This record gives sequence, C-alpha cells and structure tokens, in this order.
Amino acid sequence: MEANIRTELHGDELRQAKTSVGLAAELRASIARGDWIQGEKLPSVRRMSEKTGLHRLTVFKAYGMLKEDGWVESREKSGYYVIMPRPNEERIASRRETIDAHRHDPDPDAPANLAAVEDEALSPLPALLGELHSVDCAYQFSQALIDPLLLPNTYLAEQAKQVFDRYPRVLGTYAPLRGDEELLEALRRYLSEACGVDIAESEVLVTGGAQEAIHLACEALVRPGDAVLIEQPSYSVAIEMFRHRNARLLPVGIRPDGYRMDEVEALMRRYRPVLFYMNPTFHNPTGWCVPPEQRKQLADLAETYGCILVEDDAFRDIYFGSPPPAPVYGYDTSGHTIYVRSFSKYVFPGLRIGCLAAPPPLMRRLLAAKARSGGGTPLLNQKVFAHHFQSERSRSHLHKLRIALQLRKEAMETALAGSGWRWHSPSGGLNLWIELPEGLHPERLLADSLGGRHTDTVAFVPGSFFDPDGQADRHIRLSYSLLNERQIAEGTARLRAYAERQTKPPGRSAF
Repeated sequence: MEANIRTELHGDELRQAKTSVGLAAELRASIARGDWIQGEKLPSVRRMSEKTGLHRLTVFKAYGMLKEDGWVESREKSGYYVIMPRPNEERIASRRETIDAHRHDPDPDAPANLAAVEDEALSPLPALLGELHSVDCAYQFSQALIDPLLLPNTYLAEQAKQVFDRYPRVLGTYAPLRGDEELLEALRRYLSEACGVDIAESEVLVTGGAQEAIHLACEALVRPGDAVLIEQPSYSVAIEMFRHRNARLLPVGIRPDGYRMDEVEALMRRYRPVLFYMNPTFHNPTGWCVPPEQRKQLADLAETYGCILVEDDAFRDIYFGSPPPAPVYGYDTSGHTIYVRSFSKYVFPGLRIGCLAAPPPLMRRLLAAKARSGGGTPLLNQKVFAHHFQSERSRSHLHKLRIALQLRKEAMETALAGSGWRWHSPSGGLNLWIELPEGLHPERLLADSLGGRHTDTVAFVPGSFFDPDGQADRHIRLSYSLLNERQIAEGTARLRAYAERQTKPPGRSAF
C-alpha cells in the first residue's frame, strides 16, 4: 500500500496528535501493528504536515524522535524509511522515567506544562539543531559561528608549517592527559589575569572546546536523579548532556539584569543541587551579562549549600566597549567552581581548543573522566594554538574582530528597527535574543522562512530549543556573526517579510 493512501486510511488517528511527541507515538503504534512495513517510505514532512494539520517543524521533530529511537532511518535526499530492529527500549524507558518523575512529583514548583516537558524529554535536540544548522538556505542566522573571512587563515597555515618544522614528531606523539606544558603555562597566565586570581598550572586542563569541558563536568559530578540548576533559556547542547545523564533539571530564570538571587537560594536550599550550569557573561542565547555583585553572591551560595558552579565563559573576549566583569571563579574562595573557557569561536574553530580550571579535588575527578573519554586533546592542535595564542598577531586580530562583530550587530539592529520586535542590545557575544510580537509563532515562522524560494530562505533558532522545559514562547535567536553587513540587511528584510505574511490576511504578499 502506498504511503499516501496509508496516510489517508489513518488520517483521523494521526490528526488527533497535537504535538511532535503525540505524532511520534501514533506512528510508533502504527508501525508496531504492522500498518507500515520494513523498508516502506513515510510520507514527506510536507505531506504529513498537510494531512495532520501540524507545522512542518513539528512533523520534522516527530520523525527525528522515531529515528533516534530506532524506528526509522533517514536517507539523504530521499526521506524517512521504516526499519525493524528492536527499538532502543533502554533509552525510551529512561526518558519515560524522567517524565514520570515530573508527573508524580508533588512539588508545587515542578513544571506545570507536562506536555512541554514530555516533548523536550523525548526530543533528540542536538540532532535537530545540527540539521537546522546544515540547512541549505540563502541567509543562515541559526549558527553562532564567526565568518571564516574574519579569521587570519593564511597566517594559521604559516603557523602550522612552523610547528611542523619545530616539532617534526608532533604527529607521532600523544599529548599528555592534562595538556601540552607550553600551552598549559600560556593558559595559566591568561586565566590568572582574566580571573584576577593566581591559578596554578595543575589547576588547568586542556579540552576539545567548551563542549568537552561541560561533558567532563557532567560525567564527573552528575548521577541519575541528581538535581541540576540550569538557566532558562540555556545552551541547548548542555541541556541535552544533563538530560542524557537523567539529571533532574531545575530552571533558573535569567534576565537582562541577571538572576533573581532569592530564587537561586531557594532552589539550592530546597533541592541541594549537585551543580549549577551557568553562562553569566554574554549569555547564550540572550547575550546578557550578570552584574558583579551577583557573581560574588553566587560564589557565597555555592559554598553555603555545597553546590558546584560550572561557569561557561565561552564569549568573554567578544565584548564591545568595556571588558565584562570578572568571572564568578575569581570570587570563589572555597573551591566550588569549575571555570570553562573555549577559544573555538574566534581562534580557528577547526582546532577546537578550550580549557577548564578547577581546584585539586575537582580536578582529580575531571581528569578521571577525561581519561575514560579517550585521553588527551590532539598535540598538533595544541601546538599550533599555543604559538598563535601567545603572539602579538593574536591580540591584534581579536581587537579587529570585536570591531567587525559590533558593526554586524549594529547592522542587524538597524535592519530590525521599526519592526515591533523587542530585544536588549548586547554588549558582547554573537547573538540577538528577540521577542516577537503577539500573533507571530517562531516555529511557524521558521517553517515559512525555510519553505520559500531558495534565494529568499532564512534560518534561525526558535527559543524553545534553548528552554530546559521545552516550553514554546515568542523568542528567537538570530546570530549576526556569520554573514556580512549586506547579507545581514538582506536576510533580515526577508525574515521580516515572512513575518508580515504570517500576520497579513490571505492573498496579500509581503514580497
């Protein structure tokens, strides 16, 4: 039976689904009954959207869940096909336990939007974001990456040649687990200056970017069922890492002026979380910056309640105007903070170099997690990075990069002027966090902006991707770092046109 006929037969059943989780559940049941057979192609995302009345992005998420749990496979430029191996029951069961814990939690502070919690708990978020980032579109605002044309690529090639000349055996040598000694010393000096405290070389660990550093903290400290504080919104990859460990995520709201410190203390007192993952400097996705007085309060609360602060400071060097406040790590006198830095965004992303700093008791656990996860960061990458990082060229490049990114941010803000969209202009980072007016729905806007003519297509990230509870609201993240000023103006104009089409009566075009 052809897929489109089968969809007609089961259309009423599928139309009852209101969310991606509901649609995925109906399709699982249909496959289990034998309504769909091995090797059979599911309807296209567009076709299923038309039949169910769901947004295409909702269908896309549902198909992603089926793929994640082993019910279907995707074939490039072909679609989704049913496969029959045993689904990953362990993964499904663990996710159900997370949902059940929320459902039966008598705590009045537990998330009220159960459907949103369930939708997020079962959603393969990184895979979906990865596919969104790789969408072939004319204007890519979803990726918080720096335009390669702003990086000194020729200079890096020269540096790599010099490293090979100076260290001819570099490719035949494993790196020490903690990191290359030359790089460790350079990072120690840099971090000591940034944090305003003296950091010993033994308190620094080289990582493969911020993601590995967060992963190590998660593996070393979090056990299933542990309470973890996390900002709302927060870095989507970190959300998924903690979910994968079956942690109980407790959202902490962040605002342009920081946190509500009474809320943070109440959560720490009540739940005794093992850690608080935070990004207080040019926060992703909002770009906001937590004030100095709150940073000291956080360090004090961590000591009082025995909570480890995992401070992700990936965007510290991307500031416009005055440098940001000192890290929370600089206020910590009790050894309750892990300080995470990444240089991948602006010092040659292909090298993927980052680091973390932690006091000896925590460092021992982090080193053990690093050893279990595959050992040291590639030595060649460390050597090339170390030579550039310590050069005058590096400082000059960073100064010029800040100017270029500020101009791009201002170009996007100029293009959004008069739109009725709201945002707080960030003083650093790579993103604008925008609240759309009432009547505009981010997921529908994304589906529309990706479904137009290729020359007019625009990608961005809906705010729900950054919410620990998966709650949908009217926020979107636009990254201004990848495109030049002309492209930013053109792409923003097209996105505004898609938004106008969403709010105009049928038959009127904004293009």
